[in-house]
Amino acid sequence: MRLLGKLFLAVVLALFTVSCGREKKEEIEVVEKYCPYGFDESLFLCEEGKVGSGETFTTLMRRLGLDAMDAYELTKKCDTIFDVRKLRAGNVYHAFYEKDSISSGRLAYITYEQNRIRTTIFKCSDSLAVWNFDRPVVKERKYSDITIESSLWNDMLAAGASPALIVNLADIYQWSVNFFTLQQGDRFRVIYSQTLCEDEIISIDTVFFSIFNGGNKEVSAMRYVPFDEEKAGYWGKDGESLRRMFLKAPLKYNRISSKFSYHRRHPVTGKVKAHTAVDYAAPTGTPVHAIGDGTVTLCGWDGSGGGNRIRIKHMQGYESCYMHLSKFAKGIRAGSRVSQGQLIGYVGATGTATGPHLDFRIWLNKKPIDPLSLNSPACEPLARKYMDEFNGIYTAYIAELDSLSNK
Repeated sequence: MRLLGKLFLAVVLALFTVSCGREKKEEIEVVEKYCPYGFDESLFLCEEGKVGSGETFTTLMRRLGLDAMDAYELTKKCDTIFDVRKLRAGNVYHAFYEKDSISSGRLAYITYEQNRIRTTIFKCSDSLAVWNFDRPVVKERKYSDITIESSLWNDMLAAGASPALIVNLADIYQWSVNFFTLQQGDRFRVIYSQTLCEDEIISIDTVFFSIFNGGNKEVSAMRYVPFDEEKAGYWGKDGESLRRMFLKAPLKYNRISSKFSYHRRHPVTGKVKAHTAVDYAAPTGTPVHAIGDGTVTLCGWDGSGGGNRIRIKHMQGYESCYMHLSKFAKGIRAGSRVSQGQLIGYVGATGTATGPHLDFRIWLNKKPIDPLSLNSPACEPLARKYMDEFNGIYTAYIAELDSLSNK
């Protein structure tokens, strides 16, 4: 009988443990579902605000009601969880205060939104604590087909794609497509991946394959990592590198206000003379980049009306010039070696100019050429040992693109 009693007790305890475990699990699931930050927000009075300009972590805590000692201790609790030096002005916070009559106005929690995914929670009453909450993210493979009708930005939206994709495409095609001269009817077809959080696009992660059609040319771009290398690059059909000796333009996302011409009336002097340059209208301070590797031969004031200007000597007899700059980038001077894409100065209106713009010129063997028609020499193609694998992947992408285009 005693043995049966022990067995009965063991079974009861086991069932009780299972029941308690199930209840505990259900309780945790309820908390995670309805209290994602780890506490019941409905039990508190909530005040929303933004971090002020120049405000530090300690001054924010003090402003919201935490005393100096607790603010200091909370700073130490942050440790590797949150870098208090990265508190950003303008970011949103929510302060939660107890609303019972005994301790009315007592600060209980603060949530700080680092970005659209991560929120940091500070427990400010009883035992101090800090933890992070990350909203779930989803990564998805996407296809977009964009035909230019009005502007690349508007047409991206009309095609259901994020305009953030423009930045990726501009980087990939910076040697082969001039985004200042896109025309109606030009088309991009793109296979890429993106990250979403609560149905909002957080980032464009990787462009895998793209084809641009426009101006009677087709430029394909495939992301490929050679099997014995680590760095990825973008290559066109037959393994041609998209990278060229020169960028298509020395600055991004502005407009051309004046093109290359041998007969142009100067907007200031009124005289008709050659304008062997392309003018890019852009706000003062817009970054200007070297279109290719080279050596700075001139950096200073141009007495003939060009204002602050930089001239760079490149290989194969090419030279480039950047005029009307507001200022030069740090370290840029005559004799400096510069690399493709390096920041060299900023758009301005120095010299003879009606407004801020970049006067950009190119010479080949001392003869001026139109920057918009520059046929930039190509870099070396993909090595032959990679071509079998490359062609197989390229063919698969073409088939995928065709099937998606026909849907």
